[in-house]
Amino acid sequence: MPQDVETYAVQHSSQPEPLLQEVLAYTEQHHSKAHMISGAVQGLLLQQLSQMLRPKRILEIGTFTGFSALCLTAGLASDGLLYTIEMRAEDAATAQTFFDRSVYKHQLHLLQGDAKQIIPTLQESWDLVFIDADKVSYIEYYEMLIPRMASGSFLLADNVLFHGEVLQDELKGKNAKAIAAFNAHVQADDRTQNVLLTVRDGLMLIRKK
Repeated sequence: MPQDVETYAVQHSSQPEPLLQEVLAYTEQHHSKAHMISGAVQGLLLQQLSQMLRPKRILEIGTFTGFSALCLTAGLASDGLLYTIEMRAEDAATAQTFFDRSVYKHQLHLLQGDAKQIIPTLQESWDLVFIDADKVSYIEYYEMLIPRMASGSFLLADNVLFHGEVLQDELKGKNAKAIAAFNAHVQADDRTQNVLLTVRDGLMLIRKK
């Protein structure tokens, strides 16, 4: 998305709550890969989608510093739970410090390790899933989770434009190739209905039929 459009979108969107602003600021100031955070506009979109759905069980793959998980918890049912999985121990520790200060801290379960190993151990049926992790594994995550999601539940996949690289005639990087393959995989899946939103770096909204 052009920077001037992104700036305009930020200026004409509600401000994140104070704790979310802290996460954004901390990540920008202290993390070498701060660009990986969802960002204020996408965060508000995640929050409002969750508030519309009122899910009882949310799964997030790729916690990073905790911003998107905190956005998603805003819509949890009163007895709902969010599980979030982060591979990097340092990022998981950072996220946990913010989770501990959240009003939703008792509904947040942070799991550190390999999502491919952890997901099969979670005996849950997911109402809402957010994937923002290693791009080469998107199809594998999708196929692990769709069978465990009820009709009418939603899966969100981030970075589905991958910096615009998926638009190139010749895909070069492994991540761009993986995302293009994922997008085609979802498009061809008759179990789901999908729409690709051009928010930030692209967000695929997928509904299980």
